[in-house]
Amino acid sequence: MEIKKAAMAGTLESSDAQVTVEPGAQGIELSIESSVIHQFGRQIKAAVMETLDRLDVKDAKVTVVDKGALDCTLKARVECAVYRSNDVTENLPWGGAIK
Repeated sequence: MEIKKAAMAGTLESSDAQVTVEPGAQGIELSIESSVIHQFGRQIKAAVMETLDRLDVKDAKVTVVDKGALDCTLKARVECAVYRSNDVTENLPWGGAIK
């Protein structure tokens, strides 16, 4: 899926994450800000990259501001931001095609 425009999902509340996606030139450019980056940075990156891969996103700038979100929350925020960037508002495959 192509990232057509900048879009955001999530909040900066505790136990959440704010994910922003923007069109990119070559590959995935990922930026992560988290107070638990030293303990969970690899897991945060893995959850985000896995979700982008399942959505077939090849080129994008992705910014994650994590406030202690669980993996399921990170995945949901990435999905939502990608869908919003494509103006997908109906027949969303929540939890079905995206695992």
